[in-house]
Amino acid sequence: AARLCSGAGGEAEAANGDGAMLRHLARKLRASGPVTVAEYMREALTNPGQGYYTRRGGVGESGDFITSPEISQVFGELIGIWYISEWMAMGKPSTFQLVELGPGRGTLTDDILRVFKQLASVLSKCDVSVHLVEVSPKLSEIQAVMLTGGKVQPNPEDKSAYMKGVSKTGIPIFWYRDIQDVPPGYSFYLAHEFFDALPIHKFQRTEKGWREVLVDIDPEVPDKLRFVLSPSRTPATQIFIQPEETRDHVEVCPEAGVIVQRLASRIEKDGGAALVADYGHDGTKTDTFRGFRNHKLHDVLSAPGTADLTADVDFSYLRKMAQGRAATLGPIKQREFLKNMGIDLRLQVLLQNSGDTATREQLLHSYDMLMNPEKMGDCFNFFALLPHQRLVHPDKKDKPESKSPLPPVAGFNELLLK
Repeated sequence: AARLCSGAGGEAEAANGDGAMLRHLARKLRASGPVTVAEYMREALTNPGQGYYTRRGGVGESGDFITSPEISQVFGELIGIWYISEWMAMGKPSTFQLVELGPGRGTLTDDILRVFKQLASVLSKCDVSVHLVEVSPKLSEIQAVMLTGGKVQPNPEDKSAYMKGVSKTGIPIFWYRDIQDVPPGYSFYLAHEFFDALPIHKFQRTEKGWREVLVDIDPEVPDKLRFVLSPSRTPATQIFIQPEETRDHVEVCPEAGVIVQRLASRIEKDGGAALVADYGHDGTKTDTFRGFRNHKLHDVLSAPGTADLTADVDFSYLRKMAQGRAATLGPIKQREFLKNMGIDLRLQVLLQNSGDTATREQLLHSYDMLMNPEKMGDCFNFFALLPHQRLVHPDKKDKPESKSPLPPVAGFNELLLK
């Protein structure tokens, strides 16, 4: 049901979408030659007129893929508990901004806000606000309906946000096009299935050394795209391929690196934490670039703009890009993280409270979807950025015995249920 792990089965589907994006790309390629995979992805996904996210953004049953929050409310509830647990461990600061990158339909934020409402007594002295970073006009409308009932104000006086509203539970919500527009301050960041859609560069080892994989027009077939190798080393090859690289095929996402650097420096300066949930690997996988349309695998070069394009997140690269500004935890498998967060206990409570067989079956089915290693349990990972002092007392080195032990980080250790 969800976007599958790379290498999972699925029939590639011939697309018959409108060819406007293909025609645009074909003209561009004929005029200026092959483009990088990153440039191809950027055009296919976020081109203002014909991009997949700007026009469609197909999340959910009727779209092209389903995400974990769409499968079960428990997923978002446990993430909400993670943020509250970390806020408490960091001494309950008086304000906190929840910042979500690429919030989809707003389902995850909605589930988190429900937890905040249930734990309102804990958060009573805290000034909470929600900040959504969203480039798709269509998705921001869907988010506004889900979170505020559609009561939003476009172009507020606050120059950096392009829309604002108040959640059904009374929490102010702001929308931005870029993370740099989000005001500084103590913040918890959330990136669920966000990094996997950022443009990647692809590289192939050859007998003549590393070459970049490019997208070009097929000279044999009009308006058909194909992959080609750069005739020599490109600037990206020189920047991104490490001398110690052992793989023969490598994917690098520079945009992910830039965003992680921004998150790490914000966390270092203002405090808070970032939680990344995505499918990925720790620097071991090679070719993971794939497309999804109508819940099936789809040829990435066929009918651009009509399918979701994605690649596994390289968490080893994200860790490197944090550059020591923030501490990192993970990646750990989704099933381990959710188990540590108490999903089994939450499931038991929901099963006891559900009156009918259909609801119980749905709960068990969604639990299996999230936790089964063959489904989402093993291919989705959780990764966190935290301030260094969250894991090591600043003066611990001098007086190791003087400080009380730091509370464990929920999800990455077993949650201590009191």
